[in-house]
Amino acid sequence: MVETTDALPAEVYRQLAAAVASRRHAMHAPVVAGGDGDARVMVLRGVDPALAALRFHTDARAPKVAALGVDPRVTVLGYDPAARVQMRLKGVARIEREGDAADAAWAATSTMGRRCYLALRAPGVAAATPGASLPEALAARRPTTAETAAGRLNFAVLLVSVLTIDWLRLDSRGGTRAVLQRAEPGAPWHGGWVAP
Repeated sequence: MVETTDALPAEVYRQLAAAVASRRHAMHAPVVAGGDGDARVMVLRGVDPALAALRFHTDARAPKVAALGVDPRVTVLGYDPAARVQMRLKGVARIEREGDAADAAWAATSTMGRRCYLALRAPGVAAATPGASLPEALAARRPTTAETAAGRLNFAVLLVSVLTIDWLRLDSRGGTRAVLQRAEPGAPWHGGWVAP
């Protein structure tokens, strides 16, 4: 239970770290929406204690990658029905296709996870038939690590630096809500309690 707004960023980190650790956690796959309003469910792969980098994986060929290059504003929305907590986290996104963050994320991804990036067509491209556009030889089996190497070209990480926390806990008394903002990652949080 959050008693002060000063404790809120640490509580948000605690919830998100638990979501990264457990695929059964309600916030493991939040909704991520770009500044253009296009939204999708994405798996949360990592979070740092300062909330400077929520990490998601994406296909570098996906339309959202180009859209975020034009308008990096993003909102991450999660809801935990057991805790009755909703978190709207707003910030700026960046895509990294190369470098330490992308290399480490690729290295930690299972071969089945890597298989997604071997698709013959980019996400959203028209297809004559339904289903994945994986190479036929990999459609029904786990690839070897060597077979996944070609997918690295299509792999990228989406990193979100949180600049606004909008936290809402629902309860029978009407709920509790707080909104905190900061100018940039590492800057102090400002804000407080607001009407739910």
